[in-house]
Amino acid sequence: MANKYPYVASPGPLSKVVEHLRKRSFPKEVTAETLKKLGVAPKNESYVINVLRFLGLIDDAGKKVEANATAFVQHKDEEFQKLFEQVVEQAYSELFALYGTAAWDMDRASLTQFFRSSDHSTDIVGSRQAGTFLTLAALSGHGDKPITKESSPRKSATPVSAPKAEKAAAGTRKETPVKSHAEASPRISEQRVGLTVRIEVNIPADGDQKTYDAIFSSIRKNFIDSE
Repeated sequence: MANKYPYVASPGPLSKVVEHLRKRSFPKEVTAETLKKLGVAPKNESYVINVLRFLGLIDDAGKKVEANATAFVQHKDEEFQKLFEQVVEQAYSELFALYGTAAWDMDRASLTQFFRSSDHSTDIVGSRQAGTFLTLAALSGHGDKPITKESSPRKSATPVSAPKAEKAAAGTRKETPVKSHAEASPRISEQRVGLTVRIEVNIPADGDQKTYDAIFSSIRKNFIDSE
């Protein structure tokens, strides 16, 4: 058995459609195909159409009902809310007949109970029916309007310029200090350097003992004993 009271899965699409019909245009015919072209209720077109039809804003063929759509030509928010309030009260006449104006301030749990009892609906459906009414109540000036998120293109990752990339790499790269030859080979720097001098003496063939003594005496005096 079809539910008497319509519902939407979330308040966003319904709120967005009502605001669009009010702020931009209310076509003479509104169908699921119309909403698809407008892109205001993706994947929720048929649910929103059921709500608009239940409110008496459109007939079974999707034609706009001028008498009930008068609210949508009101520029001031308070004027729109006043007329839209009447549309909602008329559509939910049983709820207001039972609770009067207090229905505007009912919590979700109490509303869910009413809709489940009226439609013999499941917990999920009854909760969505209650949420739909709360959305319409907010659009009528009773409660806060649901926030609708506008879709925005995904931001691509910002490429890092070459200088910035090099700078970032430099910040993470550890510099390896270059050791000098002396630091790399401490043993060499600690060792003492010695000097070896080789002296070659050419003795004349006709030299006598005195010549030899003079030569070696000179070597001892100038090289061995010198400081």
